[in-house]
Amino acid sequence: MAVVKKGKPELETEPPDDQPMTVFEHLGELRTRLIRSLLGIIPGITVAWIYHQELLDFLVAPLAKAWVKLGGFGKPALNFAGVADPFIAYIRISVICGFIFASPWVAYQMWAFIAPGLYSREKLYAIPFALASAVFFVGGAFFGYAQVFPIGFERLLSMAGVLPSHVVTLQPTIMIDEYIGFATGMLLAFGVVFEVPVVLTFMAFAGVVNWKQLLGFSRYWILISSILAAVLTPSPDVGSMLMMMAPLVVLYYISVAIAYFIGPKVGAAEDSAELDAESDSAGLTRPK
Repeated sequence: MAVVKKGKPELETEPPDDQPMTVFEHLGELRTRLIRSLLGIIPGITVAWIYHQELLDFLVAPLAKAWVKLGGFGKPALNFAGVADPFIAYIRISVICGFIFASPWVAYQMWAFIAPGLYSREKLYAIPFALASAVFFVGGAFFGYAQVFPIGFERLLSMAGVLPSHVVTLQPTIMIDEYIGFATGMLLAFGVVFEVPVVLTFMAFAGVVNWKQLLGFSRYWILISSILAAVLTPSPDVGSMLMMMAPLVVLYYISVAIAYFIGPKVGAAEDSAELDAESDSAGLTRPK
C-alpha cells in the first residue's frame, strides 16, 4: 500500500506560467504596451479638442477667481506674443486631458506589462489596481486644482502692486503658454504624487515590503513630503505647503494600514526568530 505523506503544500517559488524572456522580448512587450496606450489616448485627445475652449476656461478659473478677488488689475486676461501660441496651448491642453481621460486604460497597460511576472493570485488584482491608479491620479490632479490652486494663485497675485517708492507698479501680464505649461505641469505632478498609496499597497501585496518596514520609513516620508510640498505648491507660504503635505502623510499611513492587512504577516515570524536566537545563545532548545 502506498503511503501518502501529508504536509504543508509547497509555496509557489515562481509564477506558474512564467516563461523566460530575453531583454529584446521584454523591450518588444514594452513597445506593444506603449503603442496600445497611445492608441487609447487618441480618442481622449479627440474629445478634448472638441471642447478645447471649455477646458481652457475650466483650467484658468482658479486664476480668474483670485484675480477678481484681489481687484486692481482690471479684467482677467491671458496674453500671447506669438501668433501660434493659442493653437499650441490648445493642443497641449488636449493632449494632457486626453491622457487623463484614458488614464484607466494606460494604467491597465502598465499593470499588464508586469503581469507575466506575478503569481496567479496577484494577477486577479491587476484590474482593481489599474482602476485605483487612475482614480488616485485624477484625484490628485483635482485636489491640486480645487484646493491648492485658488490659495496659491491668490498669494502669488498678492505680490503685485505699487512698490514702497510709489514710482513703480508690479502689474501681472500672464502669457498663455507660460500659464498652460505651469498649470498642466503642476496638475500632472499632483497626480503622480498621489499614486504613492497605490504603489506601496501593491509592493506590500507582492511581498516586497511589509507594514513594519513602511512604518519605520514613515519618519523619512514626512521629510520627503515636506520637500515635495515646498517644490510643488505654487505659493511659498506655510499654509499652502501644509495643505499639500497633509494629504501625502495621511495617504502614506493609510498605505501602512492596508499593508498590515494584505501584506506579509512578518510580526510573529520575526518574534519567533528572535526567541530562537536567544535560546540558541543560551544553549536551550525551544519546543516545536
